[in-house]
Amino acid sequence: MSENGDDLEQTLVLAAAAADSLQYEDAAEESHNEELPNKPDESEFYSEDKEEPLQKKKVNEEANNSPNYYNHVNNSHSVKKRNHEETDNEPQTSDYSHSHVVATHYNLLEEKGLQERYKSRIIYLRNFHNWIKSMLINQYITKIKEHKKQHNPPIRVHDMCCGKGGDLSKWKKGNITYLICSDIAEVSLEHCRARYDTMKHHARRERGGGHNMFSLEVIAGDCTKVRLREKYSDPSMKLDLVSCQFAFHYSFESLPQAENMLRNASECLQPGGYFIGTIPDSNEIVARARKSKSNTFGNKVLEVELDFDPNDPPLFGAKYNFKLDGVVNCPEFLVHFPTFVKLAKKFGLKLVRKEKFLEFFDKMKHEGRQLLSNMRALEMYPPNENATLLGDEEDYIHAKEFIERQDQNGGPVKIGTLSKSEWETSSLYLTFAFEKVKNTWNADGTPCFDI
Repeated sequence: MSENGDDLEQTLVLAAAAADSLQYEDAAEESHNEELPNKPDESEFYSEDKEEPLQKKKVNEEANNSPNYYNHVNNSHSVKKRNHEETDNEPQTSDYSHSHVVATHYNLLEEKGLQERYKSRIIYLRNFHNWIKSMLINQYITKIKEHKKQHNPPIRVHDMCCGKGGDLSKWKKGNITYLICSDIAEVSLEHCRARYDTMKHHARRERGGGHNMFSLEVIAGDCTKVRLREKYSDPSMKLDLVSCQFAFHYSFESLPQAENMLRNASECLQPGGYFIGTIPDSNEIVARARKSKSNTFGNKVLEVELDFDPNDPPLFGAKYNFKLDGVVNCPEFLVHFPTFVKLAKKFGLKLVRKEKFLEFFDKMKHEGRQLLSNMRALEMYPPNENATLLGDEEDYIHAKEFIERQDQNGGPVKIGTLSKSEWETSSLYLTFAFEKVKNTWNADGTPCFDI
């Protein structure tokens, strides 16, 4: 099997060209015998030699020995079309996709109040992931401000797949100027607009009359199929940041969808701007499926069922069903990260950072310590008097063992943590950041990026 990344690049370029001419399926057939490159080795997620009070260790003792999931991919999956029997004869370039399933799922999600949300079994997991997003967004807003080198510079942001506007307060704290919120679920966008209006009303009552509140533009559309720039109020607008949280993986249903989403992320992003986000870690998902020796794995809050052979995953259309304590229950798709990086280069996006959630947490926990407390992102163990744990006692054995070790040394008797099931779930995710680079022009008028 080839270890040269150029093989993958050549394959993708050929497939993309074929897709542009509506001949994707035929081209995929012709690429049947091309080899996939091995993905570069990566250090695994779980550490056995660190004793962090807030980090769950030994979530999966075999993860360190898990093979890269593309090391054993059958050559026939080199950008090939999906088996017609498995996809009910729906070609990748047709208007059909699972997008309508995702949109329906999120449109039907009820808006629950804060009190109701705190009854959820995974409230601390949700808060922890919200903290991850807060720190990631603040990190790159800060970089942009430093690069602009001026007082209160105008900052324009696109929150792609914004949902109900859960990150609106983060954009307000970042003191941005203009925000585009786009999503496939129109009901979610209505909630987003209502939330913004409420924030704006409260801002007017604050000292200063709310003059620092950013302007909002809302766009409904499938970012994997629609060119969003054509829907902008100002298509010539230059953006500083594009954020896509827990959503980019939906685009890997097919090559054309992934390319369209990357085009939407990059097209209006000015050089020096960033495309940031969070996605499931495909290597981790496949490694756990292989360990379970079946297409299904999970724990007390999570269930993942693969709709493909974990020993032979395709680059696109590697569908799996993800169930998380009633919060998420819809089809998702693996993102083969080297393919993601190769496709991003085509649109002038250079990878600058990729970190698993617990790596990001380990790096940012001291800086974000107060925010962790404010957001109630970790559960107290042992619980305070008259309080109860959200999970079973056995789900906190890691915290109990840590406290016993610390207690012997006169350390703290209470710590902030997540349950074992929540740590296992959180460790399925990673953060990414790409930077838009300057381009030159080819003779035919197309942009050329030196990445």
